[in-house]
Amino acid sequence: MQENFSLKAYNTFGVNAKARYFTEVNSVEELIENLKLSNSQTLPLLFLGGGSNVLFTKDFEGLVIQLNLKGISEEMINENEVLVTANAGENWHEFVQFCLNKNYGGLENLSLIPGNVGTSPMQNIGAYGTEIKDVFVSCKVLNLETLEVEEFDLNKCRFGYRDSIFKQEGKGKYVILEVTFRLTRENHIIKTEYGAIKTELENLGIQNPTIQDVSKAVINIRQSKLPDPKIIGNAGSFFKNPTIPLAQFEDLKLKFENIQGYPNGDFVKVPAGWLIEQCGWKGKQIGNVASHQLQSLVIINATGNATGKEIFDFSTMIIDSVKEKFGIELEREVNMI
Repeated sequence: MQENFSLKAYNTFGVNAKARYFTEVNSVEELIENLKLSNSQTLPLLFLGGGSNVLFTKDFEGLVIQLNLKGISEEMINENEVLVTANAGENWHEFVQFCLNKNYGGLENLSLIPGNVGTSPMQNIGAYGTEIKDVFVSCKVLNLETLEVEEFDLNKCRFGYRDSIFKQEGKGKYVILEVTFRLTRENHIIKTEYGAIKTELENLGIQNPTIQDVSKAVINIRQSKLPDPKIIGNAGSFFKNPTIPLAQFEDLKLKFENIQGYPNGDFVKVPAGWLIEQCGWKGKQIGNVASHQLQSLVIINATGNATGKEIFDFSTMIIDSVKEKFGIELEREVNMI
């Protein structure tokens, strides 16, 4: 365990916050040992995976535990299905590529999403028409109060749009140890109707795409419009796409005829990036922080020297301007510490 530990290399924003105490665990036994120690000293706890969905607005006056639980296992169900279980510390994109190399289908549309496997169920990560809940079977968690391992199935996780029980009443009560997915072995369901996948496949000269082709298209699209956190500090999409009542959307359409929206019953999902861009934030920089020039939904640590508070204040200005112009209040997708 280390004291006054810099977390700059442990969050994709590259914010130089410090943890009062820091440790890395490689097994459930090590994790429980450290939790017993923190409980005896009543230290605030924070679990870190890939650090891709967190913004440190200040130093953390407690114990940060880096989950480095590794390992992937497979269980064949039948000729067309397989259960694949990955431990929480496995890198998400590397895990997706592992599955694709085995020709296991279901995760290809989620290629190149930053972070680790353990954090994927927390916000039900999704992209290009696929969400974790579509292939999720169960996850094993450690109950932080009893220090016992429990299992959560699909229903118990209560997945929603970028949401789960782990962000609601279960927040701070559990830490995810491993996740199991049900994937296809042969009769893959190819999803190309979302975003620019079809266009990108056409550019690649592919007419009958495989799951590997879809993954390649998704990677190309993401790399073309999203900055690499290793080069420019960011956490990917900073805001959720807001969902508003259909009546409100129709009223906005009278005033903003080009407004984009995806109807879902009595509600409409409006792209947050479009709203932000209409308010003039695309590529705009204030001090050390900017909205990315190719994707306004992404806030970047433009100089590499931004503090978490600077990034938070920048996001607040975006929220205020969108609310003033459209009457829609954006919600941050990134977890604030």
